[in-house]
Amino acid sequence: MSAEGGTAGYIKHHLTNLAVCSDSAKVDGVCTGFWTFHLDTLLVSGILGLVVFGLMAMLASRATAGVPKGGQNFVEMVVGVIDQQVRDTFHGKSALVTPLAITIFVWVFVMNAMDLVPVDFLPFATQAVTGNEHLPFKFVPTTDPNLTFAMSISVFFIMLWMNFKVKGVGGFLHEVFSAPFGMKLAPINFIFRVVEDIAKPISLALRLFGNMYAGEMVFILIALLGLYQLPLALPWELFHILIITLQAFVFMMLTIVYMSMAAESH
Repeated sequence: MSAEGGTAGYIKHHLTNLAVCSDSAKVDGVCTGFWTFHLDTLLVSGILGLVVFGLMAMLASRATAGVPKGGQNFVEMVVGVIDQQVRDTFHGKSALVTPLAITIFVWVFVMNAMDLVPVDFLPFATQAVTGNEHLPFKFVPTTDPNLTFAMSISVFFIMLWMNFKVKGVGGFLHEVFSAPFGMKLAPINFIFRVVEDIAKPISLALRLFGNMYAGEMVFILIALLGLYQLPLALPWELFHILIITLQAFVFMMLTIVYMSMAAESH
């Protein structure tokens, strides 16, 4: 294989998900149908969620009064910061928003943080365990648009539920058809509302996916530089810590804003 072909194959291998589907959904041995499961995304996101939230639950069960120490101090700090953000942004009454914001920030952050692991370390470990050197396995779940869209669509449905819960069916429909131009322009109001609501989950998903995918691509390109990767990898990794934190924070804050908009009336 030529150097160019090897480079292309290396990049393609790192950007390919471990897909599982029925034989009817395969074209030339590749899963292309709708009912295709990205097993690596499901496994990594699920394991990270179980580990981090299991650890938080364990620390909560062992929490003591007085000055917190160690892990309890860190968890209380994260929860306190997020709770303050919710108080400043969400002015309705709901016991759901703060736990939802904590779940989103922590889970998205730990999934993003998988991007800080050297790009070849975990794939080589997987290949050593399975014995299959051609096995694709992506370890950054947020570089998979299926996951980011699943999260954003979940937020979208919770937002709709919040609308119906706070305003009732009649109040919600009245807002859809009357805001912002009044009932005389109800069709235009309805079209604007549909476009606005559809844009929310799409922008939420694509923003996270685009930033994380681009960051992963940069790491892969740096890994191809051989001996020259060391002076470039460390600065980019340090900068990427800011990116993964910021993307988790933005996803959380937009979720809080959408919940606040759903709980308020025009």
